[in-house]
Amino acid sequence: MTVWQNFNDADTQSSYDLIPGKTLAKVRMTLKPGGVDNPALGWTGGYATRNLETGSAYLSAEFVILEGPFAKRKVWSLIGLHSEKGPEWANMGRAFVRALLNSARGISPQDQSPQAQQARCIQGFADLDGIEFLARIDIDKDQRNGEERNVIRTAIEPNHKDYALLMGTGLKAPTPTQGFTPPVIPSVDASPALAGRPTWAQ
Repeated sequence: MTVWQNFNDADTQSSYDLIPGKTLAKVRMTLKPGGVDNPALGWTGGYATRNLETGSAYLSAEFVILEGPFAKRKVWSLIGLHSEKGPEWANMGRAFVRALLNSARGISPQDQSPQAQQARCIQGFADLDGIEFLARIDIDKDQRNGEERNVIRTAIEPNHKDYALLMGTGLKAPTPTQGFTPPVIPSVDASPALAGRPTWAQ
């Protein structure tokens, strides 16, 4: 008999308890493409996903824990891009991405220098695919089945007391130039089609 006929010697299925809430861990984020683009908003590469029922758009993100007692465990979360109900979903998504860029590139959230501002820019969602940063793992209820699950909605920035230790950067947080080449962001001319949209969406 083949291994796909006799399963007596197969590995026992792993059963994971939830990771305790507020656990900090270094993670690598990968994005599951949803095939939705909107170049006017900077959504390119087919990374965005749209919910056909609600019309909302988001990035479907998978986070792999890289170090520590929960290494190789995975957590899944959504990063909001658009909601028909209002701007809150997108604003939360943009705040999260800003924080994870600060975390990944060693930028203080208070740093408003030209270099820091450039480091918070991306050319497209592809720049976020595979990025590593320090995250806080929380517990939430799945809206579909009511079961508790781990989620990541908070990136830990360099001003956190445990950032340097957990990111493995020693006693000093890295400068924005370490391991980072600022993208070249083309200027965008305003047009009537973009009227009423916030600056970031133009």
